[in-house]
Amino acid sequence: MAPARAQIRARAGRPPTRPAGRRTEDTVPTEPTPDPAHKDRAARDRRPPDDVDKVSQAPSTGPSIAPSTATSPARRVSAGQPRNSRSRNAFDNPPRLTQVWKPTGVRRKEVLRTLGIFQRATADQLWRMLRPTDRHDRITRDTLNALKESGLVRVETRLESGHQLWVLTDKGHKEAKLLLPKNVRISALRKPTFDDEGRPVESDGYDEHAAAVTSTAAVLTGAGFGTPLSWQTEIAHKLPYGYTQYADLTMRAPDAGVPAMLLEVDRVNEPVDDLVDKLRRYTDWFELLAPKADPNKEKAVRNEHLGAKVHDFRLWPRIYPATGREGYVPVAFVFTGKTAAQRESRMRRLEEAGRRYFAGEPYPGRGAGITAVDYHQAVPVVVTELERITADPAGAAGKVWRRLGRDEWQTLTEALDNPDGDRLYLVQWRDAKRRQAEREAAEREAQRPVCARCGTKFTDARWPSVRQSSWRSTGDDLCGPCWKEDVDQAEAERVARRRQAEEAAAREAAEAEERARKGRGLFGRRR
Repeated sequence: MAPARAQIRARAGRPPTRPAGRRTEDTVPTEPTPDPAHKDRAARDRRPPDDVDKVSQAPSTGPSIAPSTATSPARRVSAGQPRNSRSRNAFDNPPRLTQVWKPTGVRRKEVLRTLGIFQRATADQLWRMLRPTDRHDRITRDTLNALKESGLVRVETRLESGHQLWVLTDKGHKEAKLLLPKNVRISALRKPTFDDEGRPVESDGYDEHAAAVTSTAAVLTGAGFGTPLSWQTEIAHKLPYGYTQYADLTMRAPDAGVPAMLLEVDRVNEPVDDLVDKLRRYTDWFELLAPKADPNKEKAVRNEHLGAKVHDFRLWPRIYPATGREGYVPVAFVFTGKTAAQRESRMRRLEEAGRRYFAGEPYPGRGAGITAVDYHQAVPVVVTELERITADPAGAAGKVWRRLGRDEWQTLTEALDNPDGDRLYLVQWRDAKRRQAEREAAEREAQRPVCARCGTKFTDARWPSVRQSSWRSTGDDLCGPCWKEDVDQAEAERVARRRQAEEAAAREAAEAEERARKGRGLFGRRR
């Protein structure tokens, strides 16, 4: 009778009474549905547009749900939150002139698809994931109630926080399977349970970890990282030694600069060694060879340190899209629960224990001045906190991510980027080559010989000519002009000597001829 009494008092304009020892949320009726019989016929027959569909209805009086995340527009609140102390003309839930949104076929399909992927979710999570620009969650709750009337969804239980937990019925599960793309795996059906007398029993199988997983997907989707169809849960990564590593979430948001990412949600309730083991198993899976890949060729490429060419022989590029960066598919750890100090300590311990899986390696044969890191065979690991995301004005799109191995908090794309990887290596390699060339040139210049006559350094054309043979000859200590001058002078002297020799020979021949002529008698006979 308490809920009915509260409704009567609410219609009369009086606040509902609060029984001692009970929360205010327990005295407020849940998910009220407007009565079509009391609507104006013209308003009832008028069909709103698909993208805006709105009719004037009573303001929401549902239970208070989780506060708005920072990914929401300014002053975005839950429809069921208590009215804050502002003017009566404030936008959020004004007392009388309130517009709420009418469920549409598009929104119903969205909810069915999302429940098909995540299996269970609250109205608050669906609101933040599907319609982050909505001012409140009323349309989401109205859509769920409409689907409930159609027998497509049902309330599995009510959580301690007051949220209703929604799941698909058998009928809704079949319809969601038809709505989902073929490459998206639908989650298992949650069947209702009954007691011995055939009465439905509320399920208690929804734990805080499952809630954190769905909330993580909700805040990232609300920040623009893909759509609900970008997510899949519990994707198996089978290893050859009989173990299967399941990822809590897999995200594909290429438009946001993250083609693929694996997410692990941790409530600070399992040993850090277990988280390190997850990194080890992910690394083992990334190193698996693709079917029919030649292991000898893969080993040869790996030994030659050819970077991304190694991945051509691996299995993971056949399953996940190229990351657009060095390394394997990034892994994100989302921590929530306990205290901020405990979460910070947990991130530091994970960073210390798992360094060998994400730190990368020095480039082989690197010279002085090259500090770039080879990340091609490493797992990029980023960490964040669900509490940090919800407190940041930009939500998951803000500087709420930290790459293990770095100290600063960055946006997700900044954290996944490798400014100290291949790009830095290329710049440093070019600088090293330039410095090496300058050093060799200086050393060569110091060895350049100097002309023994004029003191001028040998030119590049002259220097090699004196080093072609180990034999030393006259003029090797002279520069080109001096050597040419000596050569020209020697040639001139040689020509002069030859001319003199020729003249002397001609003179001697003439004299010999003259003597021979004088020695002949009359008639030219020799006496």
